Amino acid sequence: MMAENGKDEAAAGSDGESSLTVERDSNLLRRMEICVAEAEKRSGKNAIGMQETFTVYLIETRSADAAAEGRAQPPDSVWRRYSEFELLRAYLILTYPFFVAPPLPEKRAEFVWHKLSADNMDPDFVERRRIGLENFLLRVASHPGLSNDKILYRFLTEEACWKEAVYETGFQDKADSRLRAFGATFRVRSPQKCFIDMKQYSEELQSHTSQLLRARARVADRVYAVYKVHGNYGRVFSEWSGVEKVMGDGLQSAGHHMDSYAASIDEILEEEEHYADQLKEYLCYAEALRAVCRKHELTQFELETASQDLVSKKQQRDELATGMVRTFSFKGVTNKLFGQEAPEQREARLTMLDELIAEAEDSVTVKTAEREEHVQKAWADILRFKEEKDRDLREALLSYAAMQINMCKKGMQVWSNTRESFLKM
Repeated sequence: MMAENGKDEAAAGSDGESSLTVERDSNLLRRMEICVAEAEKRSGKNAIGMQETFTVYLIETRSADAAAEGRAQPPDSVWRRYSEFELLRAYLILTYPFFVAPPLPEKRAEFVWHKLSADNMDPDFVERRRIGLENFLLRVASHPGLSNDKILYRFLTEEACWKEAVYETGFQDKADSRLRAFGATFRVRSPQKCFIDMKQYSEELQSHTSQLLRARARVADRVYAVYKVHGNYGRVFSEWSGVEKVMGDGLQSAGHHMDSYAASIDEILEEEEHYADQLKEYLCYAEALRAVCRKHELTQFELETASQDLVSKKQQRDELATGMVRTFSFKGVTNKLFGQEAPEQREARLTMLDELIAEAEDSVTVKTAEREEHVQKAWADILRFKEEKDRDLREALLSYAAMQINMCKKGMQVWSNTRESFLKM
């Protein structure tokens, strides 16, 4: 279960004062219509001069006011590669580490049943990715914190120079060392319980959705085989009708129904892939949740390290000021060997320690503020994500169940029609 008690540990945060945002307290999706209209295959040279084939996606935007007023305003359009979407998301993650960033659709098909192509240039896969990229942009543009980012706006509206703009922000400097983050996970002493529970939940969410996707792929394989084997009925009935005079018309009609039934599975399973893609989105959301939790661990670890450093420096100053040095400390041993420091040396060291203590106190203050900002904003966004996740998965599972019911009804109708054909013989 998700950590509901986190509401008591962290309140919703206030907006930051980033210069990267525009029109505060607004939602980009309320001001702009966004769609990924089409995909196009292109060829060109990559960074090392080798020829490659890739897919680009056409993003179209228009003013929501113009659409509401019925004015026929031509859309603004830009072409983007998948790698540019990846760059945008990397920027958003590093710039807003306290938000659960919407995931991109998969780069290569996973959890596919054996008749479905895993080629990332396959037209059906490219179309599903187009839908996924549009969904990504709509989620970002409707997010209360991410939607007002200027880089996002430039990504949507400027064909050229947006990459230069995103690199000029220096967002890559905010990337945490993986080794450092990994160490913080095991060395942090007092992470908040709500984030520990959320990290555990994200792992369970990923496990359950991946198991569901694997089960669905196995079921799809078997359903496909069952439907296709009905084509044998169609072939047999059609061939049999050629040698029967009285029963011929009925057998031929029954064969036609069986052929239609066998052919219908391709369209059914293609529709089913769209529901699978919705589950895959939340499979990826699990990693986005963990990223927010790992950032909390890192900010907490940095605060604890800064606090320990401050305590150590204060202890050094107290020992130097009182002359009460621990016998088995390094300082105690050197005093025994070489004698006490001169008064001038002692005063200089006290002054230096006072300066270091002041710096350490400033560091603790900064790290405390960073930790508190992350806790407040991250937990507020996690609660927003939870509501969105519950609603989306409920709708997806209900729609999937309805599709399965319709598929069964169509099967029953085919057999009812076949029965009618037999009755007419």
